[in-house]
Amino acid sequence: MEQMRRQIDELQRKADQGPQNRQGEVLELELEDLLRSKFPLDQIEPIAKGKRGGDVIQCVCGSGGQLAGTILWEAKRARNWSDSWLQKLRDDQRDAKADLAVIVSDVLPQEAGCISQIESIWVTDVRSALGLAMALREALLQIAHARTALSGKNEKMEILYSYLSGPQFKQRIEGVIEPFVMMKVGLDGERRATEKLWSKREKQIEQVLRQMAGLHGDLAGIVGASLPAVKMLELPDEANSEESSKGGS
Repeated sequence: MEQMRRQIDELQRKADQGPQNRQGEVLELELEDLLRSKFPLDQIEPIAKGKRGGDVIQCVCGSGGQLAGTILWEAKRARNWSDSWLQKLRDDQRDAKADLAVIVSDVLPQEAGCISQIESIWVTDVRSALGLAMALREALLQIAHARTALSGKNEKMEILYSYLSGPQFKQRIEGVIEPFVMMKVGLDGERRATEKLWSKREKQIEQVLRQMAGLHGDLAGIVGASLPAVKMLELPDEANSEESSKGGS
């Protein structure tokens, strides 16, 4: 009777395991189709049966096609939660060299909510799987963007230093300064030419004034006091005394 009871339990276990395996395969296909339809830029590949590494591998790609990271998915449909799933998926994650690992299951640990992280493994129910996928994917893209910016920072600084210390930067500066230098030279030349012209005109005017003053002096010597006085040719004192004498008379 005891042997028969053990055989009945074993047959029952195998009978239950068959539908559960088929249900797990259906969930795996649903998860694969969901990820592929929601994230067309990513590479969604199923893990071959009998091969370690979870159920689905998601290679997250940016808009330019560059790889940002990978997510390993494991689909579970069982009556009870098993903590051994966590260790197995961690091992599969290391083998697949995935950045993140997620278990999608109908049943979750009692202390877990609809989305939780247990021992570095993300755990979620079926309804929250898409939301978690979007959040994890965005995080990988942001990390990849930051990593790219940091990795290129030193290279950009070296390129900038080489440019500043090289002949191209010197030639650029000379190309900007040379027109200003030429403009300054031209302006100085114009100033010198103008000052020379002013000096020449000034001497000519002084010569004309001297000739006019001499001519007026000659006429005053001939005509005498009857010659009208020209105020601009007289000394200030003489002009003032003449005006005062006219006023007194």
